[in-house]
Amino acid sequence: MEREVLERRIIQRLQARFVLLAVDEDGMSTVEYAIGTIAAAAFGAILYTVVTGDSIVNALSNIITRALNTNV
Repeated sequence: MEREVLERRIIQRLQARFVLLAVDEDGMSTVEYAIGTIAAAAFGAILYTVVTGDSIVNALSNIITRALNTNV
């Protein structure tokens, strides 16, 4: 009987914590936006570096050249 009461109390406490975590967003939105902005800028910088690299430009040029020079 005591074990069941303890289990119920533990479950109730966990539920209360989950509710607080889901509802309480004080100060988090600014941090989330900042991290998201930094991540997007970093991803953009990496993508720009990869796309403007010589190997990618040459590969895309070769694909376009082969597509335009097909014999039908």
